[in-house]
Amino acid sequence: MKAVRLLEFGAQLLFVAFGRPYIANPDLVQRFAENAPLAEVDWDTVYGSGPSSYSDYPTYQPSELTRS
Repeated sequence: MKAVRLLEFGAQLLFVAFGRPYIANPDLVQRFAENAPLAEVDWDTVYGSGPSSYSDYPTYQPSELTRS
């Protein structure tokens, strides 16, 4: 992500927006905190284009191997 790269190079950012990642990751803050993988957006379900929507994405569940 561009914001992460900017921070790694010492940039001081006042605001950072994560619009698209939030669509597929309702638990985005937790995923960032745990360095968890991000889910990809399923564009066929975005903006009411079917019976499923962005609220149907599962939250991150760490496996037994990643819990320590």
